[in-house]
Amino acid sequence: MVASSIASVSSSNLLRRNVRILLIGDPGVGKTSLILSLVSEEFPEEVPSKAEEITIPADVTPEHVPTNIVDYSALEQSEENLIEELQKAHVVCVVYSVDDENSLDRISSYWLPFIREHNQGENRKPVVLVGNKIDLVDYSTIDHVLTIMEDFNEIESCVECSAKTLHNISEMFYYAQKAVLHPTAPLYIMEEQDLTEKCKKALIRIFKVCDIDGDGLLNDYELNHFQRRCFNAPLQPTVLDEVKAVLMKNTPDGIRDDCVTLSGFLFLHCLFIQRGRNETTWAVLRRFGYNENLEMSKDYLCPSIKIPPGSSTELSHRGQQFLMALFERSDKDNDGALSPDEFKRVFSACPSPPFSSDIKRTVPTNDKGWPTQHGWICRWTLQTFIELPKTLEYLAYLGFNVHENESQLTAIHVTRERRIDLAKKQSSRTTYMCHVIGMKGAGKTALCRAFLVDDMKKLKDKDLRGNNQYCINTVQVYGQEKYLILRDIDVRQVLDPLQPQEVLCDVACLVYDISDPKSFEYIARIYIKYFAESKIPVLIVGAKGDMEEKRQDYLLQPAEFCQKYKLLPPQYFSFKHNKRDLYIKLGTMASFPRFQPAWILFYKHRFVQLWEETQLKHFGLMTNDPTLWWKTVLGIATCSVLGFFVVRALHSATTR
Repeated sequence: MVASSIASVSSSNLLRRNVRILLIGDPGVGKTSLILSLVSEEFPEEVPSKAEEITIPADVTPEHVPTNIVDYSALEQSEENLIEELQKAHVVCVVYSVDDENSLDRISSYWLPFIREHNQGENRKPVVLVGNKIDLVDYSTIDHVLTIMEDFNEIESCVECSAKTLHNISEMFYYAQKAVLHPTAPLYIMEEQDLTEKCKKALIRIFKVCDIDGDGLLNDYELNHFQRRCFNAPLQPTVLDEVKAVLMKNTPDGIRDDCVTLSGFLFLHCLFIQRGRNETTWAVLRRFGYNENLEMSKDYLCPSIKIPPGSSTELSHRGQQFLMALFERSDKDNDGALSPDEFKRVFSACPSPPFSSDIKRTVPTNDKGWPTQHGWICRWTLQTFIELPKTLEYLAYLGFNVHENESQLTAIHVTRERRIDLAKKQSSRTTYMCHVIGMKGAGKTALCRAFLVDDMKKLKDKDLRGNNQYCINTVQVYGQEKYLILRDIDVRQVLDPLQPQEVLCDVACLVYDISDPKSFEYIARIYIKYFAESKIPVLIVGAKGDMEEKRQDYLLQPAEFCQKYKLLPPQYFSFKHNKRDLYIKLGTMASFPRFQPAWILFYKHRFVQLWEETQLKHFGLMTNDPTLWWKTVLGIATCSVLGFFVVRALHSATTR
């Protein structure tokens, strides 16, 4: 039997914390005797009209789940009490006496209609039919019961037993537990002898996630991988051959090229359910995050994670490796980019793609606008930084939890708090947010989009349209690769205040149009109002640097303004002459907040100005000297060494 070859579900996959079983039926059918026989393991000589509620510990139940067994007595309880107990129960056992035909007929004429009337909706309780007193007859009532099951699909199973001889007593309560923990109704439609649509949808996603090479088939390696993840044990070669033999015999397209097809995979689960092995299919579904309603549980999609104030989230090495491997598997033509069809196939196991395939205005792409592997990782890095729950959700959809055998939290790295970075004047993070602020038309969009291309000639006018708020690429900061996110802050009206989330960032880039006399005043006021007293590094950029520079209608000109507020001099940017070092400067400022010596290495003219002001030019280090920087560094080192020895000599003299 194929179903018996699959390992059974472990208790760790069970979602319920307890099972509550309610026994109902006509007076005298033996409900109370069944309960007492189970507990004492012997038939009671005196039977009360109703047994007290009994709790069976988890360690003595077949499914290792605490179980409450509740008796109902029409003599001691009212119909209102029965309705209340129905609401609280997880499963209902309708007991009849096999030697009493009237009690059997009452199942379909009274008890099941009553249960259906007061037990409707999505949380409808499963039912188990129990024929007691089998020791009194030499025939079975199962055939009659099967006809009843055809009319009432809430019936999960039926069993005949004897409270007196203890025959099938444990099995009865096992079936009741199983009806709760591994119900048939969500998985299978008895009338159609087929899986439900929700079950098919879930299993199709699982098949796609387990299809590691993406060829639409599960080969032996993938089947073993699937088996280990779901049941912690590999498929033995003989069992694997048996599975394939069953598929070839029962479904013509279940095997192709000695691999299991999707139709074969679905057929196997149909077979499990038909043979009463619901727990096998439920084990698979729960391992892949599905709850009792065949929906992916919220805890599985978005596990709890604590992010301290001032911290950010990045992809860990494991997260990046998983996404890179996913890209490589999906790039069928090996052209280094995902075509629209390849992009669609990547997310075929998801409800919808987490972001659009048209992302050329957000990340680096190839000439066709398709995301490269670099752009692919950039896009996930951006999403992890600004929308972590969606990253966690889609990592779950894509199978990170299964392939890595852990929660998707291992794909995430939470950085240390920003206040610590400021105190140390250095950040260990790899992803930084830069807010690009300026008046409408100042050139912010061009500055952001230029970050994505190496050749500005590749950018067309249409590439500067659209309302994409973010652009992300990497920059080299002292030999280390950092992700820099440029967020274009939309300014609708000049007098509109900035919101807190529009101010807080790792570095601010304030942009003005050098050809517009009214452009600088806006960012000057923005700086004074929002950034002058903050610890956020700020760089002022004069956009449209290839045009004629106009005198700004403001109290101070840009250079004077920067000098007054101890900012680095304005940087000039031209859409036609994109200077990549502008983005390196922004990345460096974000990586070394409040540590200007680290920034100043990128500002030759500012460094020269500082040293000229201290008469450094008298040492022969002129601004037009091509070896200026080496001489400067050597001079600093020499002065430091000489100073050390002078201080040491003075100290020695004073101690004599």
